[in-house]
Amino acid sequence: MNQWLKQHLQPLQMVLGRMRQNLLGTVLICCVMGVTLSLPEILYTIVDNLSQMTGSIESKPQLSLFLKMDAPSSTKDAIAEKLKKHPDIKTYEFVSKESAWEQFQQNAATADITGSLSKNPLPDAYFVTPKDIHPESVQRLQQEIQHWDGVDLAQIDANWIKRLDTVIKLGKKAIFVLVALLGFALIAIVGNTIRLQILTQLEEIEVSKLIGATNQFIRRPFLYAGTLYGLGGGIAAWLIVLAVVTLFNSSITQIADLYASQFRLSMPGLWVTLTMLISAIGLGWLGSFVAVNRSLAQIEKL
Repeated sequence: MNQWLKQHLQPLQMVLGRMRQNLLGTVLICCVMGVTLSLPEILYTIVDNLSQMTGSIESKPQLSLFLKMDAPSSTKDAIAEKLKKHPDIKTYEFVSKESAWEQFQQNAATADITGSLSKNPLPDAYFVTPKDIHPESVQRLQQEIQHWDGVDLAQIDANWIKRLDTVIKLGKKAIFVLVALLGFALIAIVGNTIRLQILTQLEEIEVSKLIGATNQFIRRPFLYAGTLYGLGGGIAAWLIVLAVVTLFNSSITQIADLYASQFRLSMPGLWVTLTMLISAIGLGWLGSFVAVNRSLAQIEKL
């Protein structure tokens, strides 16, 4: 056990010492990786906050149930009971035709229209807020309620929901594409850095192989270097995202206050942050692994 720890601690200490000696270069590499990693994470933060905002904004999609003009009180009560027990309905509100007509008359913009009408043309209505605001779920609920007894028309303005849902889906696809492309970029960055380090230690590596050093022994310190670069890049990315969110919130706060809203951008959760750090470490290790194996293969050919 002690021998195993010694085999890993010695190259780790050696790598840390070299990084300390070239501190500026190490910091620059970590910053470059941090900027690269922060791009998809910033996009994820925006998309995730936008998704959460749809569940809390006041202008949630509502189904408007306009009842038949001759619907009796028993039918209205039956509809209210169905709405109360329906598992897909969050809240509902009844607006009588008398109340709606009174509000219509009090509206200055419609005063001329109401003055020319001899009787109330408005029906009783229920305004329903569904639990699931996805377009497919809302449309399915609308089609179901449309066939209820006493309902003349069930309608919903789902255009904005579809647009928002499309934007969110597009954002998620963009995140996936960015992660894939920038992942290759990070592997190339780390790989090129490790390759340059191998070139500076080429004579040392050749001597080590002559005295019997295995590829695993030679590879180990470079793998630690790639792992540490990845860890540093992940931490740098988190700090960049924190700075961006703080900067954006300074402006979002001013806009939200104008609309009496408490909306603020929030940082990614713990699991997202851990996933990002682990991914950064994995990409750093992979870039180093590829670079070392290619270099060792070339050395063996000489």
